[in-house]
Amino acid sequence: MSFPGKIAILGGGTWATALAKIMLNHEKHINWYMRRPEQIQDFKKTGHNPSYLSTVEFNLDRISFYSNITQVVEDSDTLILAVPSPFLKSHLDKLTTKISDKFIISAIKGIIPPENLLVTDYLTQFYDIPVENMAIVGGPCHAEEIALERLTYPTIACPDIEKAHAIAGIFNNRFVRASVSNDVSGIELAAVLKNVYAIASGICHGLKYGDNFQAVLVSNAISEMERFVDIVSPIERRIQDSAYLGDLLVTCYSSFSRNRTFGSMIGKGYSVKAAQIEMEMIAEGYYGTKCIREMNEKYNVNIPIADLVYRVLYENASAREGVKVLREQILK
Repeated sequence: MSFPGKIAILGGGTWATALAKIMLNHEKHINWYMRRPEQIQDFKKTGHNPSYLSTVEFNLDRISFYSNITQVVEDSDTLILAVPSPFLKSHLDKLTTKISDKFIISAIKGIIPPENLLVTDYLTQFYDIPVENMAIVGGPCHAEEIALERLTYPTIACPDIEKAHAIAGIFNNRFVRASVSNDVSGIELAAVLKNVYAIASGICHGLKYGDNFQAVLVSNAISEMERFVDIVSPIERRIQDSAYLGDLLVTCYSSFSRNRTFGSMIGKGYSVKAAQIEMEMIAEGYYGTKCIREMNEKYNVNIPIADLVYRVLYENASAREGVKVLREQILK
């Protein structure tokens, strides 16, 4: 069977649903794993995901659903991971078959706690997957806009550029234009950091700072991102490219950004727990903030915006006072 073979999506949320829509624009049939059998049952009754992006209708004849992760892995050649990063381990722990012979596409824009490993590094260390058999999806690509078929430009990163081009080919359609890169680690790190900075942007929004201040905040955030990524993964890259800057901008400014929404609630005075309960969705940046903080104990990069977010989320620091320090001493 030619690459990428039979494709499976692992995850039942918003992003997984958007990815299924993209895949079915190219593939005749996909496999789809969801943890909860009742979600699958409701999906089959209604023809759409009952919980996420419910306006997107699917032809059920083109989908094989699974609630058993081992079975879907055995029946597939390429696995697209689209579960929140804090829960990837619990899904993979259920496996009773190997995945080292599969091609893995990580669409997870997060980091694996408590090891503080990028998804590709985690899969290499714990599941023996060769680096050339993994790709990631980066760049500005909100699931809600994909559902609306608004023009979207993801980046497919893989050490094997020929495979990156092949994966980009199954993503491309009339509203998706995928580019390729070999900067897997850099784009993964940027995807973690942009969620942290989106929380900072949301905090400032909740505190009623205006667009002028937000522009300065985000300008400083991209400089922070560049410092951190270049130290952790020192290869030549253009931080202005959409896989880095574009993803940061859309996550900091879009109304679809759950990390920005989460931060805005914190800025308005919600406790972290209250904000998480009311959102009913995972803000990856909450977990990413702690992971980046712990990673930086090794690298000691100057990242004051990310440090502020950590203090607010994990040390109960005042958001208002913290932003005041940023605006008077750091931002420029």
